[in-house]
Amino acid sequence: MFQLSNRRRFIQGSAAMAASIGVSALHASATGQARKVRSKYDYIVIGAGSAGCVIANRMSQNSGTTVLLLEAGNPDTKPEIFIPSKASSLQGSEVDWGYMSEPEPYLNGRKMFLPRGKVLGGSSSTNLMIYIRGNSLDYDHWQSLGNPGWSYQHVLPYFKKSENQQRGANAYHGVDGELSVTDLISPAIVSQRFVNACVELGYNRNPDFNGVQQLGAGLYQSTIKDGKRHSTAAAFLLPIQKRPNLTITTGALVTRLLFKKTRVVGVEYLHEGKLHQVRVNQEIILSAGAYDSPQLLMLSGIGDAKHLQEMGIPVVADLPGVGQNLQDHLNVSVVRQTAQEINPAITSNGSEAGLFFNSEGNRKAPPDSQFFFGPGIYVPSGYDGPNQGFTGVASLTRFHNIGSVSLRSSDPKDAPIIRMNYLQSQADVRLLVAGIRLIRKLFQSEALNEFASKEIAPGAGVETDVALEAYIRETCGTGNHPAGTCKMGTDPMAVVDPKLRVHGIKGLRVADASIMPTLIRGNTNAPTIMIGEKAADLIKAAGGISS
Repeated sequence: MFQLSNRRRFIQGSAAMAASIGVSALHASATGQARKVRSKYDYIVIGAGSAGCVIANRMSQNSGTTVLLLEAGNPDTKPEIFIPSKASSLQGSEVDWGYMSEPEPYLNGRKMFLPRGKVLGGSSSTNLMIYIRGNSLDYDHWQSLGNPGWSYQHVLPYFKKSENQQRGANAYHGVDGELSVTDLISPAIVSQRFVNACVELGYNRNPDFNGVQQLGAGLYQSTIKDGKRHSTAAAFLLPIQKRPNLTITTGALVTRLLFKKTRVVGVEYLHEGKLHQVRVNQEIILSAGAYDSPQLLMLSGIGDAKHLQEMGIPVVADLPGVGQNLQDHLNVSVVRQTAQEINPAITSNGSEAGLFFNSEGNRKAPPDSQFFFGPGIYVPSGYDGPNQGFTGVASLTRFHNIGSVSLRSSDPKDAPIIRMNYLQSQADVRLLVAGIRLIRKLFQSEALNEFASKEIAPGAGVETDVALEAYIRETCGTGNHPAGTCKMGTDPMAVVDPKLRVHGIKGLRVADASIMPTLIRGNTNAPTIMIGEKAADLIKAAGGISS
């Protein structure tokens, strides 16, 4: 998806439009230490992100089950969280972990900005709200890797369970869930013209990327309710935060898991400058994300034994796959200036339209590329940004970059070492070069003709494959979809089994995007929510808990 960071700027709606929502309409989903923390809980969930909020909701449905939800960030009271057009301003703010990669060897040594939500709702409170599930073949592939119960047929009911689909229920969508999934309220004319441009070039019009097929062009649906962001905190925590058996503690950085031999018995966390310990009766569920979940496992003695010994951490379980298999989508942008004013609505997420396609033209094969299009300016570093324009982003849904997460030190407050290894394969470069050329064709189509104007980036002089490759390596950015670092499976590099239990450890599961053995084709928020739903059912079944 689009990335702002400290490298890009986005010309958004006016301050007057932003003020029209008003602070009084915003949600404050928790009050930190409002409820006293007990000394022991049946279940402890670490991380109130896209999966963690769902798990906390589902596990506390039974009034006899006590649940503690620990979140390192603060409550979601920042007004911009709920204004869709302000989404990009959240990157690099106080609600962002603000991670940086190590110097990337294939990107001229650049350190990549890697935003992740540090707030109730996690990245669902800071992302661009696009609701995409991925391709059905992604999940069938997971099952083929030795993960029974994770085929598309098995996971579809969990997608539907969470969903309150504006268009109504059908074979692919549900209406009884907590999460609002809606059409754009006021999509820009230029976004609708982008879809027409794709059709003009021979791509099919697709009104539902999460329905019969993924291929084609259309407007994205979003997790927005009544014109405001509908994060997992707003959807799954706000309505149930007063349950007496649920305790939500914000500003709580978990420093390590506590063990009795190979059984997890509790957690230690830092809150308001003091270390606290709390015990668990049944299970701990780690839902801290693709960077932080492996970091906490390693800090707790679960990971590659040699690496842990180098850090001076006693080994509880030698699992060499912890922190390996890091995968992410990679984006590169094409920016056009226009003479007309293109002011996105306050309800715009800045990335309104898209295209999924297979670069080889195989209409039966899953997509290897995804485009994002929005009525705003995302200008790479070093380029002058005009006042009006639009941006197209080429993103790889299939790629060869495999990175890693490792410990910088044994101090939980130190950010992990993150290596993405973007563009280590020339095949990925070729796909992105082709993507830029296709976006240029779309921008020069009859459908977008009236908006035609100067290309800001890469620029008219950047035409050859060599020049485009240089532009890509210098300006590409993360798709903000990290996954795979605690992968699910039964092979020697797997971290969790198909029921999300950490190999060799009792009472501990991981449930977030880190368990994906391979990254899905598309945005990761909806699949991570699905993982939370399925995890909750697995945990309930193991504990004999009824809802």
